[in-house]
Amino acid sequence: MVCVSEELRTYSGVKGDERVARRRTALMDAALEVLGGQPPQSVTVRGVCGAASLNPRYFYESFETVDALVAATYDRVIDEISHDALAAFATGDDVGDKVRAAVATIVSIIDSDRRKGRLLFSPMLTSPVLADKRRDSTAVFAAITLDTASAALHTPPSPQAVGAAQFQVGGLARLLSSWLDDEVPLGRDEVVDLSVALMMSLVPAVTRRG
Repeated sequence: MVCVSEELRTYSGVKGDERVARRRTALMDAALEVLGGQPPQSVTVRGVCGAASLNPRYFYESFETVDALVAATYDRVIDEISHDALAAFATGDDVGDKVRAAVATIVSIIDSDRRKGRLLFSPMLTSPVLADKRRDSTAVFAAITLDTASAALHTPPSPQAVGAAQFQVGGLARLLSSWLDDEVPLGRDEVVDLSVALMMSLVPAVTRRG
């Protein structure tokens, strides 16, 4: 159970729970900077508290361990991407437009703040907690891809569609990881175009009858 380090009194018009929330956010911001920097570094209580300009005692009012902070930081980025990508997908007129809108949103988020992309995809980050989070998020995004694509194509999920969703999510993650590391010399629009073309190329395989 997380230990609250001070009574939640109001100071200068700011309620105690608001101060705790601000410190929690500051710690996650600091963790993102540490993990998503070049090169990435290990997260420590003293290190993130220093980066957040907080006394280390405040760490434990929000997080029991460093792993809990890393997990929360990862989840915050995943929540942002999944929320915005699903909203963008819903705006498209047909399946091609929907896929393009979702992919463009994902690429925009990680290009605008490449720390987020490195946190999600960088092979240099190999901690067990991130490995578990990446595995779980891949499964979640594959399920979302399967459900949304099946609805957009008006076809029931098939074994082929399940496999295609896994392929799409894994392939997109690897492409974006390489792109962020400057191994794929494409601009933002070009990487969106390529990603959409590759993803849409699987449509015949999952809609074929018989």
